[in-house]
Amino acid sequence: MTDETTAGETSAARRITQRGLWFDELEEGVVYEHRPGRTMTETDNVLFSTLTMNTQPLHLDRAWSETTEFGEPLVNSMHTLATMVGLSVGQLTQGTIVANLGFSEVTFPAPVRHGDTIYCETRVLEKRTSRSRPGQGIATFEHLARNQHGDVVAKAVRQVLMQGEPEGES
Repeated sequence: MTDETTAGETSAARRITQRGLWFDELEEGVVYEHRPGRTMTETDNVLFSTLTMNTQPLHLDRAWSETTEFGEPLVNSMHTLATMVGLSVGQLTQGTIVANLGFSEVTFPAPVRHGDTIYCETRVLEKRTSRSRPGQGIATFEHLARNQHGDVVAKAVRQVLMQGEPEGES
């Protein structure tokens, strides 16, 4: 297929740039399912744990971990939290977030083991325009991660400051 133009004309292909949603595009109560999931490997766990100076033997010492009630090393829960939030970025906040404001709740109801795949979904709990920052708004997200069996392995409520849609973007 060729794109024919006449003298003096230029061909402008339609372009779509991946980004998260603008604050104005978020809808309260909507659940966004983030795919693909992420398989948590032993290498990931060891690297994350050592990079963050977390020397907990439950994450790094297989022989010691085998003596625990779990019988094997577990994935560092901070790695699980970071991955859960990370899975949401491409769909919700890529290029549209101003800042993380904080987490008001973080729980880990079940452990993540090497080889588990986690899937994340995010519900928009609430949103409001910023009173002090024109063109921006605060959104509250509830992130939920499940393993490949459907077991909830992590939950977090997070507040973020987001950009409103720029003029002329729609």
